[in-house]
Amino acid sequence: MKKYTLLAALAFSALTVTATPKENTSQGNPQEMDKFITELMGKMTLHEKIGQLNLPVTGNIVTGQAKSSDVAGKIRNGEVGGLFNLKGVKNIREVQKLAVENSRLGIPLLFGMDVIHGYETVFPIPLALSCSWDMEAIEKSARIAAIESSADGICWTFSPMVDICRDARWGRVSEGNGEDPFLGSAIAQAMIRGYQGKDMSANNEIMACVKHFALYGAGEAGRDYNTVDMSRNRMFNEYFPPYKAAVEAGVGSAMTSFNEIDGVPATANHWLLTDVLRNQWGFDGFVVTDYTAISEMIDHGIGDLQEVSARALTAGTDMDMVADGFIGTLEKSLKEGKVTEADIDKACRRILEAKYKLGLFANPYKYCDVKRAEKEVFTPEHRSIARQIATETFVLLKNQDNLLPLQRKGNIALIGPLANTRANMPGTWSVAATADRYSTLLEGFKNAVGSKANILYAQGSNLMYDADYQTRATMFGRELPRGNDQELLDEALKVAAQADVIVAALGESSEMSGESSSRSELEMPDAQRHLLEALLKTGKPVVLVLFSGRPVVLTWEDKHVPAILNVWFGGSEAADAIADVVFGDVCPSGKLTTTFPQNVGQLPMAYNHKNTGRPLKEGKWFEKFRSNYLDVSNDPLYPFGYGLSYTTFQYSDITLSSKQLNADGKLTASVTVTNTGNYDADEIVQLYIRDLVGSITRPVKELKGFERIHLKKGESKQVTFTITPELLKFYNYDIQYVYEPGEFHVMIGPNSRDVKTTSFELK
Repeated sequence: MKKYTLLAALAFSALTVTATPKENTSQGNPQEMDKFITELMGKMTLHEKIGQLNLPVTGNIVTGQAKSSDVAGKIRNGEVGGLFNLKGVKNIREVQKLAVENSRLGIPLLFGMDVIHGYETVFPIPLALSCSWDMEAIEKSARIAAIESSADGICWTFSPMVDICRDARWGRVSEGNGEDPFLGSAIAQAMIRGYQGKDMSANNEIMACVKHFALYGAGEAGRDYNTVDMSRNRMFNEYFPPYKAAVEAGVGSAMTSFNEIDGVPATANHWLLTDVLRNQWGFDGFVVTDYTAISEMIDHGIGDLQEVSARALTAGTDMDMVADGFIGTLEKSLKEGKVTEADIDKACRRILEAKYKLGLFANPYKYCDVKRAEKEVFTPEHRSIARQIATETFVLLKNQDNLLPLQRKGNIALIGPLANTRANMPGTWSVAATADRYSTLLEGFKNAVGSKANILYAQGSNLMYDADYQTRATMFGRELPRGNDQELLDEALKVAAQADVIVAALGESSEMSGESSSRSELEMPDAQRHLLEALLKTGKPVVLVLFSGRPVVLTWEDKHVPAILNVWFGGSEAADAIADVVFGDVCPSGKLTTTFPQNVGQLPMAYNHKNTGRPLKEGKWFEKFRSNYLDVSNDPLYPFGYGLSYTTFQYSDITLSSKQLNADGKLTASVTVTNTGNYDADEIVQLYIRDLVGSITRPVKELKGFERIHLKKGESKQVTFTITPELLKFYNYDIQYVYEPGEFHVMIGPNSRDVKTTSFELK
């Protein structure tokens, strides 16, 4: 059983600094590290210190707006602290040798990469992983990602991304953990444990980087890189918790976000980076910018490159990714008194400490064993685990008349533009993927049925009618073939006519979500909708296997399609995992971690909203002079925490150990869950609490615990959650972390909507 409450989610203490350069390990003590780095910095010139703050990009995997050149010369001159997105242990070893053996002081480099949801063994996109609610599985996915990437020379990953998002128009919702800060905090810590291991002393443990600090997921209109403006109370209660949890888990580095906060871009925001991150939360790692974030502040309108670079440094930014702001301007700023040498020393020390903690001074080639990559990357064991985890992430949204699972018999038509694509299966931000080795869904289905059934195939449609739009939605080698719209449809209907059942593989391509992939409309793309309509008109049963990197609008599909399985983007093993669930080898168990709206006009939307002074009464669709819409109800299409199974579960009423909770006490809330259907299956039991009266307004409910359990058909289990005053704390008007006496509602159920409710009083 896998249970999480606030104490469990946030109780992990920071990792101890334990490096020593005398051994091939990071074990030791802070005093030895301080002495070593002080002596080293005493030998460094000003230019070499600034060089440690410089992070150019190299290699053939490049994102963003710029490309650095002359990297080798810069390394020899001590002008580079690290590189990122250089793939291949042999390449990395050669570059590390350049730094260690050809620069004046031989300071090793950091090698980072966007290892977001796996390396060559690719796991489901982070949003999908969160829908497993399985912290052991999520930690395991990060552990395998660390093993594989470190075997190929990488020692630093730009993950986890923990930005809370309530607006599905923002494409990068795919990289995060949904809308809830409690669940997001648990996932942040699980990822960091997986990446960093015990203390980063082993050569298969790498440094994590929590991002994007802060509030990046709240951009106005869901548009990437856009302005964010919110109260500090909302920051601390709703958006900051996952970042803080990452710090408490000992994350080694943090990345600044592109957006502004209180009118100052995050990269130059002293309150954010120094007052909150370091002074309040005790973060002792280093801060790196996102791609060209320093130079982008020129367009924000707060200064030229020299000015914004100085502001970034003095605010608490330590490393400049790609913008060449620090390396190009800080010496001039020092002469002009805009920064101090102490500012530069502080940033340099933090980066050198990171290298020390990783054990790079003890052994610069710690991550450069060329034999490891041959044995530890994309292994059968890793692939098997990835396949099993992927099955936990799929969310069954509808299953009319138990159409799913399908039987392995007869003719099964697999139709759709996403049915026979390899490159789109891993999902966005899978930069190290080797897609030519991954299966298509068509191959996965054929493997699953063998000789027991016939799998018929047709592309059916283009991704959308607009060819230019399709080009924008299929970048970075994720292209899909285009054909004549009518001919594709005719072929699909010909195939469908031969079938007993139709599986429609439709939805987003992998690059329709992710960075710079905001969408103003979230309905099924036009060509695919028309294909789906035509397939339904055949009268054959239709299963929609939906690919998506975000919550999408499925109001029409929910009304007309008998079965809908949201498979997100399941990684390198997605094809076989989808087949496992579609044909009933695995019972679906994923639960949504982000609300699905009825239409885009409801966004932003989240379950843990606050009431207005004129809330719409429960069960009402519209009432004049209440907070509602004329044209749609306030309800989501699918609520947070929602997900069906091939079986059914029954929840008992809640039993409280006491109706009162003292300030130094605890109480328990229990329910009995019974599997009343015909399949053994997992269920995710969710605990929500509402603080009815507060000194400030409080949400209508907040997730405060969850447990993933397995029940055989007919089996019952009691699930018990412990409630303490600590679980009830929030940040008040003065940003003090407190609990307040009064009445609380306790809700337990299979999702945020369908809950049993009782109450207790906090004395």
